[in-house]
Amino acid sequence: MGAAVAFVLKGYPRLSETFIAQEIRGLELLGLDIRIYALRPQRDRQIHPIHREIQAPVYYLPERLRDRPLRVLRALLGEARKARFRAALGAWLSDLRRDPTLDRVRRFGQGLVLAHELDGDVGHLHAHFLHTPATATRYASLLTGLPWSCSAHARDIWTIGDWEKARKLREMQWLVTCTDTGRAHLAALAPSPEKVQLVYHGIDLARFPPAPAMRPARDGSSAEKAVTLFSVGRAVEKKGFDVLLEALARLPDRLHWRWVHVGDGDLIADLKAQAARLGLDDRIAWRGAQPHDAVLEGYRTADLFVLPCRVAQDGDRDGLPNVLLEAQAQALACLSTHISAVPELIDDGETGVLVQPEDPDALAEALGDLIARPETRRRLGQAGLARVTERFSHEAGLRDLAERFGLEPSRGIKGQSAA
Repeated sequence: MGAAVAFVLKGYPRLSETFIAQEIRGLELLGLDIRIYALRPQRDRQIHPIHREIQAPVYYLPERLRDRPLRVLRALLGEARKARFRAALGAWLSDLRRDPTLDRVRRFGQGLVLAHELDGDVGHLHAHFLHTPATATRYASLLTGLPWSCSAHARDIWTIGDWEKARKLREMQWLVTCTDTGRAHLAALAPSPEKVQLVYHGIDLARFPPAPAMRPARDGSSAEKAVTLFSVGRAVEKKGFDVLLEALARLPDRLHWRWVHVGDGDLIADLKAQAARLGLDDRIAWRGAQPHDAVLEGYRTADLFVLPCRVAQDGDRDGLPNVLLEAQAQALACLSTHISAVPELIDDGETGVLVQPEDPDALAEALGDLIARPETRRRLGQAGLARVTERFSHEAGLRDLAERFGLEPSRGIKGQSAA
């Protein structure tokens, strides 16, 4: 492997992908030389503090080929002269016959630009997400002959065809994914199951203050004891916030609560309209996208974290939502659903509470019970904190990745990211 690794991301920096930023910074501190290539420019108006710590240079590929035609043409002419171009073109045409879309054309164009403009120090390509970033990375690998690998997560696993996943798995060196459900699915498509490994991305506990020693024993019995429900997540179908609104409308009038939502997304306007129809407006605070410090304050001041994940109509679903790990790191009791890898983190009734997805009645029943029982919330929060600390700290996953990239992580890996 060369001195540097190119990390190919869908966008950078992104508020919703702190786990990727955490990984990049951790690997940098272990000595990995990284170059970041993003398929689209920054869209979030704010960034997390960790993004300011990352030293890797950032290069932006053309998001839309028609906006940078000369850049794409230079890459095409430059790569067409090379011996590997014919094989790469053949692979793309084969893909295009299976998936005749403009997106497929765009990814080949981005792969051309990536290959043509790649930093000369790069000796390995690594894609975060198995869908569009891995597609562009695969074409760049075919053009350059450089080996590549991938980190797969959630939507990227479940919304592309098995034929495409199998092709990518055949050609890449290795793949890691952050849920056992994802690992099992991809291992069945790989030429060898050992090519796919489970690596929980976890969270860097050094970036979090100690969990609050005690939370107010609010039980929703009066306005003064109103319980704060907290959710962090984009307003998209798989998060299930419309189901949560239906559940909230089913809570008995005697219970006092308020819901705070952090996140942006295409469905925000629809959710707000739904809340108005249900008469919930005065009990909801829509905070929009927020930086890490504001989200952390929400974890520390709330009484219950709620994330009613579901499988979207297009197959998209969460893997292991990082926000659940973060909430539990602050000893905040969590209520979620039996979806994907959530049960790998939450044992129902032990380290949190799980209900079936798409069931507002069950969700309302669980909400009502947890709102009225502060001692139960305290017990679940403490058990969740213990689970995250024991099994989902990021050090083990970071050490595994460092070894895959050819590093020899020192015994002092723990706490390095806080340096």
